[in-house]
Amino acid sequence: MALRKIRTQGDRVLEKVCKPVTEMNGRTLELIDDMLETMYQADGVGLAAPQVGILKRIFVIDVSPEGNQPLVFINPEILESSGEQTGYEGCLSVPGKSGVVTRPNHVKCRYQDRDMKWQEIEGDELLARAILHENDHLNGHLYVSLVEGRLYDNSELEQIEDEEASSKE
Repeated sequence: MALRKIRTQGDRVLEKVCKPVTEMNGRTLELIDDMLETMYQADGVGLAAPQVGILKRIFVIDVSPEGNQPLVFINPEILESSGEQTGYEGCLSVPGKSGVVTRPNHVKCRYQDRDMKWQEIEGDELLARAILHENDHLNGHLYVSLVEGRLYDNSELEQIEDEEASSKE
């Protein structure tokens, strides 16, 4: 396994639509393992293949509190979504920034796992947000196009959260 360079906003690869994965091979398995290692090293909860410069329909997610329950999505298809959640969202390809984004609160997704077996998953809240965010990457979209208002520096957000917590005491 190896760490991969995370592409950042402005890199044209992040604007391209990814191609489906048609077969599993050693290179694709290596890519998946590298993506997981890169995501964990960067303290992310998700990472899509175009973020490491590969135009394949693959993303990985781990929203578990312990950070030890990775999910691998190959050729994902969003089957349905419902509800609404609004909150701060960030991205490893837009380092140090966050913005308010409204997304569905529930999602149902069909995808292939690393064995190329079709699976379905339903997720709420953070899992739904992560699936939709990473799936957007596969279609050449960054979350910044969905931000309501402006992008914040993460240090600004920490200060805002501290002030809000103090005012509630």
